[in-house]
Amino acid sequence: MKLVGMAARDNGRHVTVGVLAGSTVTPLAEVTDFYSDVPYWLDRARQAGPGGVPLAEVELAPPVPPSARVLCVGLNYRAHAAEGGFEPPAHPTVFGRWTASLSVTGTAVPVPAGEPGLDWEGEVAAVVGARLADAGETEAGAGVLGYAAFNDITARTAQKLTSQWTLGKNADRSGPIGPIVTADETGSPADGWRVVTRVNGEVMQDGDTSDMIFTVPALLSRISATLTLHPGDVIATGTPEGVGYVRTPPRLLTPGDVVEVEVDRLGVIRTPVTGPAGRRGA
Repeated sequence: MKLVGMAARDNGRHVTVGVLAGSTVTPLAEVTDFYSDVPYWLDRARQAGPGGVPLAEVELAPPVPPSARVLCVGLNYRAHAAEGGFEPPAHPTVFGRWTASLSVTGTAVPVPAGEPGLDWEGEVAAVVGARLADAGETEAGAGVLGYAAFNDITARTAQKLTSQWTLGKNADRSGPIGPIVTADETGSPADGWRVVTRVNGEVMQDGDTSDMIFTVPALLSRISATLTLHPGDVIATGTPEGVGYVRTPPRLLTPGDVVEVEVDRLGVIRTPVTGPAGRRGA
């Protein structure tokens, strides 16, 4: 099952979770209501008959509640850690995004003023579907609602100003996330999913989730030992090798570029890049 967010047409922030099937979307529940009882709404979705709104008529929105925590994991692929000159970490490197930075496929991301460009980081995002507090790995794995393609687009200049990455990881509209594909259909990233990032059609990253240092259950278990995870929280699980800043010379996304992330079983997200003027109204 594929779940998407449907934005209200009244310029409000109301978002409905819908089921995407082919070229139609069937509205299911207001996003906060959906995550307040995920099993109930998934059961309702499975019982729903055919019908829906044409996808072309839907304004998509990130399919997570406003209260969601977006927790990203750095250096979680062995080859990516190596290309940056880092030793594989002994513990997950976790940093935060705000939901305000999330966007959807087709939404343009502006290059912030003072940045020579933006860097790509194709990833798999795990979306939590159950409350997890100090959960063991088995419980944590069972608590995953589903997975989505994600691009942790990064403002490297801001990221490298200090040892804290928050500023560089929260540029406007810099976190495009795809539809959530439920875990009962995807299986686990531990099975080995191909993660490919393309810039203007050229392959920049071509990795495999089997290279992850910390599995999704291990990440959720470790995080939940410190803070309780709630339905709708998002864990971006790290990126494989091939990012732009380590290249000689560095390669970054500049206005006019289009970056795509494609993940086995999850689909493709496409993000055009614009100049700083594109930030107006953000």
